[in-house]
Amino acid sequence: MTVADDVGVDVQVDIVNSDDIVAARQAGHHLARELGFSLTDVTMIATAISEIARNITSYAGRGEIRVNVQDREGRKALVVRAEDNGPGIANVERAMEDGYSTGRGLGMGLPGARRLMDRLTIESTPGHGTIVEMWKWIPPNE
Repeated sequence: MTVADDVGVDVQVDIVNSDDIVAARQAGHHLARELGFSLTDVTMIATAISEIARNITSYAGRGEIRVNVQDREGRKALVVRAEDNGPGIANVERAMEDGYSTGRGLGMGLPGARRLMDRLTIESTPGHGTIVEMWKWIPPNE
């Protein structure tokens, strides 16, 4: 049995400060390597996690990131789920535009993460927080 067969793999990192961003990035990096992703894909996954975790510290103050293996659309995927109880995103469509930022950042967080992963979904209600879920298909065994 390979790690990709073990859908029970689940890592949770509470996000409160910049050290937690690093921990979440490392957790994703480690699991991606175990799953046989290329070094390029591993780097893209870790970078996407960093962007989403940084959004949590910048906008919500605290939250959590879970990294695991799940079935998505009939295939196995490395899934990253970021959840917070922050102010939420008033206009998700606008937040996904390149260069748009309500903070001091460059606006690369959500659109950048979307480009790095195979899928990205956002559920957000102003005043009640945000859930960002993104995934990358696990490469087939060679």
